[in-house]
Amino acid sequence: MNAMNVHRPAALLLLSCLASLGCGTTQPPRELLDARAAYQSAQNGRAPELNPASLHVAKQQLDKAERAFEDDGRSQRVKDLAYVAQRKAQIAGVESETAYKQKQLEESQSQRDQLLREQAEQKRAALEQTKDQLVQERAARKAAEERARQALQKLAAADTKVREEPRGTIITLPGTVLFRSGEAQLQPTAQSKLMEVATALKDQDNAQIEVEGHTDSQGGYELNMELSKRRAQAVADYLASQGIARDHITANGYGSTQPVADNSTPAGRADNRRVEIIVKHGST
Repeated sequence: MNAMNVHRPAALLLLSCLASLGCGTTQPPRELLDARAAYQSAQNGRAPELNPASLHVAKQQLDKAERAFEDDGRSQRVKDLAYVAQRKAQIAGVESETAYKQKQLEESQSQRDQLLREQAEQKRAALEQTKDQLVQERAARKAAEERARQALQKLAAADTKVREEPRGTIITLPGTVLFRSGEAQLQPTAQSKLMEVATALKDQDNAQIEVEGHTDSQGGYELNMELSKRRAQAVADYLASQGIARDHITANGYGSTQPVADNSTPAGRADNRRVEIIVKHGST
């Protein structure tokens, strides 16, 4: 018998012993491995914070399966307990995710509600501010109208003709007070009178003002039309220089076409030589 044949029984005995040891190490069934993985997944998720009670139940069921595995190995009872543990762990994870999404939804809804409340409050505040501004504007307009009324009364008391017509308030200034004969340049004395008029008109913010120039019948038609236009423009320019919005003022010359008195008498011709300032209330 050679050396190889002598050692072969010993080698076979060693392999037999190793195989015996390997057979004695029982591997967990797949159900228990799945249960462990399911519990670990729930443990690493939101279950500890949002669903700790269900996670605790899953852990108890997993522990029961582990103890049964230690006692019974890969028995059907172990598999059944492991399956139940897996399902409880999965349920704990799903419930925690549902709770998280519900919490997010509630927070989102709360944020939307808060935003809507803030927007409503902003609108309410803006509306209140607008109402206050309207009240202030009405009060300011009323005060301005009162100042304008008093200023017009003051003009009337200073021998300036002021009358009301459907087309507006008419302020009539004699041409002899404003201009020298045949000229369109304001006299120094005219400026003080026009300053009083400008003061009365400054509070007429929403009014359109038309300045009309008129002459008597002496002189040619074209000459009178040109002269009346230049005189109306001179008055309009002065009013604008005193702070009245220029785009609210127009100037027109009518020559002798709109007499208010008989041109055959000196007094009548004097009345016809005039500048009328028409304040058209309510215009924008």
